[in-house]
Amino acid sequence: MRPNHVKQHVEAGHTSIGTFMFEFNTNGIGRIAAEAGAAFAVFDMEHTGWSIETIARLIATTRATEMIPYVRIPATEYHFVARVLDVGAMGIMVPMVESAAEAETIVAAAKYPPVGRRGAAFGVAHDDFRGGDLVEKIAAANRRTHLIAQIETAAGVNNADAIAAVDGIDVLWIGHFDLTNSLGIPGQFDHPDFQAAVATVLDACEKHHKVPGFMASGIENGKMLLDQGFRMLAYGGDLWLYQQAVRDGVDALNAHAGK
Repeated sequence: MRPNHVKQHVEAGHTSIGTFMFEFNTNGIGRIAAEAGAAFAVFDMEHTGWSIETIARLIATTRATEMIPYVRIPATEYHFVARVLDVGAMGIMVPMVESAAEAETIVAAAKYPPVGRRGAAFGVAHDDFRGGDLVEKIAAANRRTHLIAQIETAAGVNNADAIAAVDGIDVLWIGHFDLTNSLGIPGQFDHPDFQAAVATVLDACEKHHKVPGFMASGIENGKMLLDQGFRMLAYGGDLWLYQQAVRDGVDALNAHAGK
């Protein structure tokens, strides 16, 4: 079974840089991002209209590359976790995780027995339709599945230590916009309350040997986050990167034309 080199890399203390996909559900988008050097892509189901069928196609085309496919599911529900894993996701991002009990529910849904209760289906997409020893496949799947809990509410921050302590949760990922909304300071990323919340999550990660994650809005922001200690970063999302590239080109050409 194909290993998850992103999980291996960050667990060894290194950094992994990927990106988000929200808009471009084309057969080539995964290969394009992989060719650009992204180690992983998070295909979003929380803020898009993408169905499980769309996700299955995006993952299938991505698995032809070395890039690791992740999916952000809409909610902490077994059918979201298990289905996206069965169609080939190698990691799950779960929004709005607020307690250790929720974190334990995620682990139970994502891992095969005896660790969890994920239903067994083999010789399907997630194991590349191959045969093989069932016991080894179960162990390999449990090892490679990367579980990301998003901390993006005041309650999540208050319980960050307990969430990070849950065995099987690998990454605590700060959802910065939602977190500022929850704290009553929308978009104020320099506010002391937001900075204190970030420090709390980073401390919980360090204490429990978990990886902190964040979505960088740009290169300079990403450098700052890396310097803060974040080791799993998504560099923007498809629609914003495309829009910025077009804007930069159009503005430069319009300026030249009007010189």
